[in-house]
Amino acid sequence: MGRKGTIEMAGMYFEELEVGARINHPLGRTITEADNVLFCALTMNSQPLHLNQDFASRTEFGQRLVNGVLTLGLAVGLSVPGLTEGTIVANLGYDKVVHPNPVFHGDTLYVETEILEKRPSKSRPENGIARLRHVGRNQDGLVVVEFERSVLFLRRPAAAPATAATAATSAAAPAATSSAPAATSSAPAAAEGRA
Repeated sequence: MGRKGTIEMAGMYFEELEVGARINHPLGRTITEADNVLFCALTMNSQPLHLNQDFASRTEFGQRLVNGVLTLGLAVGLSVPGLTEGTIVANLGYDKVVHPNPVFHGDTLYVETEILEKRPSKSRPENGIARLRHVGRNQDGLVVVEFERSVLFLRRPAAAPATAATAATSAAAPAATSSAPAATSSAPAAAEGRA
């Protein structure tokens, strides 16, 4: 707890984001067979490439693949500590999602984030919008997922001190402009109409 009952969060506020900064998220997560089967069951995905070892063994992969949406969601989750934990209002959209290589049971995912651009919200002065690029790699450094995400961040409250994440990223971040052009994707642009 911070002063006067406020809770300090580990994520970064809009003002703390530096365009061009790259954040190597230290957590990794090994994806298990149980993770993949449960995710497919929860999302009603009956794709045999994810669930049927006999079927998958006869494909070019020779084994079951982890559901790509699980890989995407895990990549977002691994970026939360130190970046968005408690400091975002909403994810506005996902763009340019690619899965250049498969993920298999037992692979471990690691994520790096680059801050591509940021700008104040036009309709919500207490918020700002940032576009992030996430790259997920397996334990061998092979890229298995890449995507861009538009996020509505909180601005730092007037009395809030800088977060611990700021010190970690600002030392490694290059000098950059504090504002960038508006997002080019139709999904974030449409979402900004509400933001």
